[in-house]
Amino acid sequence: MANSHKPIILTNVQIKDIAQDFDCGFCCYIHKESGKIITIPDMPQMYDMDVTPFEEDLDELEENMFDYFEIERMTSHDSFEVMEQFAEQVTNNRLQDQLFNTLNQKKPFSKFKFVVEDSGSYRQEWFDFKAAKLQQWVKGKVDRYNREMDTLDELED
Repeated sequence: MANSHKPIILTNVQIKDIAQDFDCGFCCYIHKESGKIITIPDMPQMYDMDVTPFEEDLDELEENMFDYFEIERMTSHDSFEVMEQFAEQVTNNRLQDQLFNTLNQKKPFSKFKFVVEDSGSYRQEWFDFKAAKLQQWVKGKVDRYNREMDTLDELED
């Protein structure tokens, strides 16, 4: 009988923290056995950032990459869908029209951000909405990983 994998189980606080780190441009790795979480800058996005504070974690990942599960960040397509979903649920018709208009233009991300920044109380609604979607994303990625490992365990039995 094959060894079963240990499922990755995150607390709500860990899920929230990882989601916030994603929103700030970081990548997240979880040790498959210990559950240790390593968060490092996404180098292509933050190429000019001083990585000195992250050198120990970067070395750990480089030396033991296969011991970690990377929670993939949202693609730009996924992020665009979150913006669309937010626009769909906005109750202010004028703002909703502005948001959909920006989503149909070039460089929708910066234009969407500009419209949201100038939207009064909807600004905080956007932040809350996006945070909830990022948390769902993190939880979904971990759940998927655990299901895939369960399936592999079953195949090995």
